[in-house]
Amino acid sequence: MTFNDQGFSWFLAQLKPNCANIADKNLKRQGFKTFLPMEEGTRKRNGKFITAMRPLFPGYIFVAFDVARGFWRTVNSTQGITRLVSCGKEPAPVPLDLVSQLMLRCDSQGKWSPPKPLQPGDQVTLTKGPFANFVAEIEKIAPDRRVWVLLDFMGGQTRVAVGADQLRTI
Repeated sequence: MTFNDQGFSWFLAQLKPNCANIADKNLKRQGFKTFLPMEEGTRKRNGKFITAMRPLFPGYIFVAFDVARGFWRTVNSTQGITRLVSCGKEPAPVPLDLVSQLMLRCDSQGKWSPPKPLQPGDQVTLTKGPFANFVAEIEKIAPDRRVWVLLDFMGGQTRVAVGADQLRTI
């Protein structure tokens, strides 16, 4: 799903209000690759709770194209699009790794799958700090969201407390 090998990059386009589906359809009709991650959301309407799909990033859609060919002007004039997010006069590319990670978390229809909650016994990788890239096992999760992990370190297991934001499940 990535286009780096063909000279394509991902960009972020700002949508007109309530035009996510219109913009997505028009961009695809013009031959652009789009990515619109969606999530289930519940809203109260007319006194009833309704669950429906809504954009994960309200007001924005990812679009892939070759900026060297000048296609970005076409995106700006597409029905449902306000403008491409830019730095100066040129559109600003979104890091490929960010879009790839988002795509991995979505199914084929673009529905976002939230990360599963951490549980004792899960194998994780530490992403930050002095133990970055170490593999550990979750021992317990404290009420203050501090996570105690067991690291295999220097021939033994070492117990370390880290924040949940510093862990990635394997």
